[in-house]
Amino acid sequence: MAKDILSVGGFTLLQRIGSGARSTIYLAMDEEDQTNVALKRLIFEKPEDLRVFEQTENEYRVARRVDHPYVRKCYKLQKIRSMFKVKEMLLSMEYFDGKTLEDSPTLSLGDVLLVFRMVAGGLYAMHQQGFVHCDIKPNNILLSKSGSIRIIDLGQSCKIGTTKPRIQGTPDYIAPEQVRRKPLGPKTDIFNLGATMYWALTGKNVPTLIPKKNSFGLPVHEPCRPPHEIKKRIPPNISRLVMDCIKEDPAERPASMMTIISRLDLMIHSIFADKIRPNKDASDNH
Repeated sequence: MAKDILSVGGFTLLQRIGSGARSTIYLAMDEEDQTNVALKRLIFEKPEDLRVFEQTENEYRVARRVDHPYVRKCYKLQKIRSMFKVKEMLLSMEYFDGKTLEDSPTLSLGDVLLVFRMVAGGLYAMHQQGFVHCDIKPNNILLSKSGSIRIIDLGQSCKIGTTKPRIQGTPDYIAPEQVRRKPLGPKTDIFNLGATMYWALTGKNVPTLIPKKNSFGLPVHEPCRPPHEIKKRIPPNISRLVMDCIKEDPAERPASMMTIISRLDLMIHSIFADKIRPNKDASDNH
């Protein structure tokens, strides 16, 4: 049976695999080297689309500067013009067969920590290159069946120390300094990461400076309960790390992603050592 195969800008579109703000993402083949890529296609329709075009260009520029196995790579950015105006944009990216953390099956506590250790490693690599991601959330972490991850969507990323002219971020994960339009840095990603860990552990969101509204449209101010008070099985030391990450004052958060990685390593070692110790003890008795 004949398939409708569309070729655009040197790419053969094979399958639609997702959509984002003003964009569609395809599994595509790069006709130049016959490799499969994820292709983000944007078509300019109205003036407000310009912002999404700018973010896509930004994603390409930042991704080209960061080379880390847990940060999705971007390969080519192509602008298609009509009457001297950019009417379409194509961004080819590494194809990664995975689901967002939000759509993934429930993970064990140990696996959750392993995922966030990988995310922290990818973010640390960004910080080493002088960039902040600024939008870490469950939808921007892809997880494969084999347990690998990719941090995606660098559209809001910026250089460390940037003060943005407008509030950018996702309300349930946004750091106070993003809402207050203060300079952004690694501590911003630490807050976003902590808020994402909070959700992964409890299924609930951290109250942020963009409050939820009730049915009357009035803001609801909720207290932030530590994760181990919501889910009793969560060890207090894990709960403490999350609460440290989401401190309102950036100066009170962990010093860097390396600090978080070190603390996670201790917790991961403790969890997995407990799992294998009974078997070891049994073999010692023989």
